Amino acid sequence: MAAAGDTRDAVLGFGAVIFVSVGSMMPFDRLVRAADEWAAAHPATDVLIQLGNGKHLPAHARQVRLMPPGEYRRLVETAELFVAHAGMGSIISAIQAGRPLLMLPRRADLGEHNNDHQLATVRNVANRPGLHHVEREDQLGGAIDRLLAGGGEAPAPISPYASPELIAAVRGFVQG
Repeated sequence: MAAAGDTRDAVLGFGAVIFVSVGSMMPFDRLVRAADEWAAAHPATDVLIQLGNGKHLPAHARQVRLMPPGEYRRLVETAELFVAHAGMGSIISAIQAGRPLLMLPRRADLGEHNNDHQLATVRNVANRPGLHHVEREDQLGGAIDRLLAGGGEAPAPISPYASPELIAAVRGFVQG
């Protein structure tokens, strides 16, 4: 297992079934613990956790603090399941890659964020195919099992670029 700061060893040769990300801005030890507990119960499944500056170090999953954006995108694109906080960057990454996303939202009452906008986010995207969520960490393992067993579809991928029609409409608006 790679050390928490060793991006190179943790990421090279990655063929993980599950990629877990807490994002780059704030620690999210509750997600890291829950994903590591799942990894302990499923030692044959490769799990990589991007843990940012969190304090909890996984004992059963591979780990990396942060990684370059291109490597992050590649991991999302190749993972069978992407597990993350309910940040818009994670949601957009999953949709662009057409990968199923399981979200655990950060909670203000647990000191994980300054408000509960991530709870509101999951409620607003819950009806979109391929975007799944749990509200508590004790639900994460069961949701991972269900999704890996085929209990959830992937989102239809979208382009990271605006369509020519949208660009033409904006150009027409700006130019009058």
